[in-house]
Amino acid sequence: MKAVAYQQALAINETLSLQDIELDKPRASGKDLLIKVAAVSVNPVDTKIRANVSAETGQWKVIGWDAVGTVEQVGDQASFFKVGDKVWYAGDLTRSGSNAEYQLVDERIVSLAPTSIPDAKAAALPLTAITAWEMLYDRLEVSRDQHKSILIIGAAGGVGSIMVQLVKQLTKLKLIATASRPETQAWLKELGADQIINHRNPLSEELKQANNIDYVVSLNNTDQHLAEIIKVIKPQGKFGLIDDPSSLDVKLLKPKSISLHWEFMYTRSMFETEDMIKQHQLLGEIAQLIDQGKIKSTLGDHFGQINADNLKQAHAFIESQKAKGKIVLEGF
Repeated sequence: MKAVAYQQALAINETLSLQDIELDKPRASGKDLLIKVAAVSVNPVDTKIRANVSAETGQWKVIGWDAVGTVEQVGDQASFFKVGDKVWYAGDLTRSGSNAEYQLVDERIVSLAPTSIPDAKAAALPLTAITAWEMLYDRLEVSRDQHKSILIIGAAGGVGSIMVQLVKQLTKLKLIATASRPETQAWLKELGADQIINHRNPLSEELKQANNIDYVVSLNNTDQHLAEIIKVIKPQGKFGLIDDPSSLDVKLLKPKSISLHWEFMYTRSMFETEDMIKQHQLLGEIAQLIDQGKIKSTLGDHFGQINADNLKQAHAFIESQKAKGKIVLEGF
């Protein structure tokens, strides 16, 4: 089967950073499904793994953990799906990724794909939708019925674009989103943000208030915003993040008794947690919301076929931090 892979962790401008190769087609067993991949999206985690984690000696590393495809084969312990089902998923960081014609995925982190949108638009959503959903409902334990407030920092990217929609469709929260460029601010307005502020400026000055936000979610550059986050969040508020700051002084959270919540959507699959099946369930709910017209795809750019050259361009664009929505590739 065709695949895009690498052996040594390299900068994306290096010739061997991503390569077109051929690999043996895998077979499904246990709870696994063998998926014929139709479309994929590229996430920041792809660029981080490629730049920092080499393949085992003599092996190839296939990355990419966001895909839509068709069930080709069902393992002997799998029971949720049948051959021919169109599915979507974000996969498992510890296993071979979706930048290949075929991929093995545990059925507990897979659901039927939405039927009302094409593969490319669907591929933009699984990883970011899981991250946003888990942050809101599993980490912050946001109530769907309370009239509270949430600030989403860096809201125009992949995770923010779906989180904004989930907040607006499923909760009564007042939603304040941050973006620094006219085009990303316009994007957030289109998605339904109640208020948009510029994170290039101090958050407390943009909000013209302090001690007033119930939930703050930081999606990037958390270390740069921490002091301002602490200013604007309410005493006993909840603070969630998904990025990897080089340092984070959690002692600053103590005076206000602010709780800290880290979201990593691969935790359930990496550790095969008892509630691993929740990803199957939440992806199913999101597919229904899409088919009901309540949630729209966050596809930003289509970079063509799934091959090394196009994936290199996608990685470089994500590393530039100028991406709006998600980057998708389709077909081999």
